[in-house]
Amino acid sequence: MKIHLEQVIDMIETADDAFTYFYDTQTGETVYLQDEIITGERNEELEELIENSPRGRFLRFPTKYDIHEYRIMESFVGTLPPGAARQELANAIRGRGAFRRFKNGIYYHRIEQQWFDYREQAYREIAIRWCRDVGIEYTEEN
Repeated sequence: MKIHLEQVIDMIETADDAFTYFYDTQTGETVYLQDEIITGERNEELEELIENSPRGRFLRFPTKYDIHEYRIMESFVGTLPPGAARQELANAIRGRGAFRRFKNGIYYHRIEQQWFDYREQAYREIAIRWCRDVGIEYTEEN
């Protein structure tokens, strides 16, 4: 079975604290578990199925901690030519509120499309690496 790379990228884009997403190699579907502390809900049936299934049936998609959005921002800043935008964004990503300041900075300097393209490529590379790491083939065809 092959997974569509776009399916992996979608899960990378939606990664957050409230849900842990899995790829069910048996059905080709994406399933998720909710963090009971955050959502107040729990899917005990799915938890049990994942726990009791043969190893390799449910593959955990990358979490936000695997993605390292901050490193992607930092790397993006390093690709910018020397100048005001690079300097301001380098300062913006330090300390508390870094994500908000970064977002404001890319809009201020009108480089948001450059950032979106860069992040999209980074997510694609993470998705490909995940497929290789878990030993699943991927396709880019729809």
